[in-house]
Amino acid sequence: MRINRFFAVPAVVLAAQFSWAQVKVDPKENLNPIVKSFVDEVNNNSQLEGMAYELLDGIGPRLVGTPEMLAANEWSAEKLRSWGIEANLQQFGTWKGWQRGTTHVDMISPRVKSLSATQLAWSPATKKAVEAEVVVLPKVSSKAEFDKWLPSVKGKIVLMAQYQKIGRSDEQIKEFATPELYEKLKAEKDQAAKDFTAYVKNIGYDNNTLPEALEKAGAAGIAISNWTGIMGANRIFGAKTSKIPMIDIDVEDYGMLYRMAEKGAQPKIKIDAQSKILPDAKSFNTIGIIKGKEKPEEYVILSAHLDSWDGAQGATDNGTGTLTMLETMRILKKYYPNNKRTIVIGLWGSEEQGLNGSRGFVADNPQIIKGVQAAFNQDNGTGRVINISGQGFVKAYDYIGKWLDGVPKAVRSHIKTDFPGMPGGGGSDHASFVAAGVPGFSLSSLNWGYFGYTWHTTKDTYDKIVFDEVKSNVILTAALAYMASEDPEFTNREKRVMPKDEKGGTVQWPEVKEPRRSSKDYK
Repeated sequence: MRINRFFAVPAVVLAAQFSWAQVKVDPKENLNPIVKSFVDEVNNNSQLEGMAYELLDGIGPRLVGTPEMLAANEWSAEKLRSWGIEANLQQFGTWKGWQRGTTHVDMISPRVKSLSATQLAWSPATKKAVEAEVVVLPKVSSKAEFDKWLPSVKGKIVLMAQYQKIGRSDEQIKEFATPELYEKLKAEKDQAAKDFTAYVKNIGYDNNTLPEALEKAGAAGIAISNWTGIMGANRIFGAKTSKIPMIDIDVEDYGMLYRMAEKGAQPKIKIDAQSKILPDAKSFNTIGIIKGKEKPEEYVILSAHLDSWDGAQGATDNGTGTLTMLETMRILKKYYPNNKRTIVIGLWGSEEQGLNGSRGFVADNPQIIKGVQAAFNQDNGTGRVINISGQGFVKAYDYIGKWLDGVPKAVRSHIKTDFPGMPGGGGSDHASFVAAGVPGFSLSSLNWGYFGYTWHTTKDTYDKIVFDEVKSNVILTAALAYMASEDPEFTNREKRVMPKDEKGGTVQWPEVKEPRRSSKDYK
């Protein structure tokens, strides 16, 4: 296809202009001078892109238990110290040590083709490349039949995931198919997913026990394809094997192998997966503190998790939240020297394994938790914040509404609020504070394709960050932190009357859960 260069060149110029865009504030707006200084700093001296390069390109993904996670802890603490902020690493546990290496997967028969594949986290390495025939799960309907088939996997690489007949996104199918074809294909896709779920249940296994059974039966390796439904994006989680490699193959190559194996072509692949099993590693939170000048025993907490899954760079989950909170601390330190309350930044570890870092902080710092004015958490992508819930606190409207009045209109005009709302029971780190009865608020962002495209996927990379949106979130967070710190009143923690559930019982406030302090028995 001939490239139209008239359109190709301006795209570069547009990208540069986009990065220079500013958060527009009405000059007639009567902003607090300190908040105005936040806006000016973000517009004229943002450090976001430089920090993003250092964290995402320099350090990369930050899986708990890896040297990269420790490097991110040390980097973030040093960054805070460089701005004159007291910072330290606070240990909350240990985790199995592991470091990703290179992964090369090739089909070597019946023809040669390099495959797009990723070793799953904590997968055992191959001491030497594994070459083996690929097989699919048998068409059986009972555990007895499946267990009878199991010995045949010895020396084979098993394709364990559902086969996807169509590798196009629902959005694309809806755009181009007739309404009748769209409904037909959607129904077929939904039925195939139900059938596969029923199949795994009927053979008596689940996503944890099936890999273990295949490994025990002598399989040479296991391949899955955890496709998101968006072309090119697969989710990368942890391996469920202890001795053999477990890899994820992109939907296109996985489908090809599956069809070949099903048709009797006996495809063979070669897996060379290099990684290192390391000793258990200490798990840390990075904690930064700007001591309060009038009420040092009361706290405003800026919250984001620093760890990530490691299929990509962890850019929007949760590099953007981390960058937002770091930049906010930098600006507060620079323009709010007489902070009334103590301002704390918590960059949590092991959020992805169950909010372990923030739960550890709540458990290990009861005096701080007792004095928390508010905790602001950001953890769902690069978009501008569009929703803040009262998290079930009856009086949340009184103070959140007042604090939002101090935020520039250009930023707060996008935000919808929900009061008193329902308490977050999980999902992100604000829930650790809410469970403890502390006003913890999620700064919930506009989607920007987060859950389908970047959340835990191979596409969660630097280029998916929209820095102008992140700048807006920095202004919001800095203004909220300032307003919360200055508020003459300590926030009310009265909880709402909880509603009835579908069965007529009363929904319970989330329980405080102990953090998982080690990876023992973690699956």
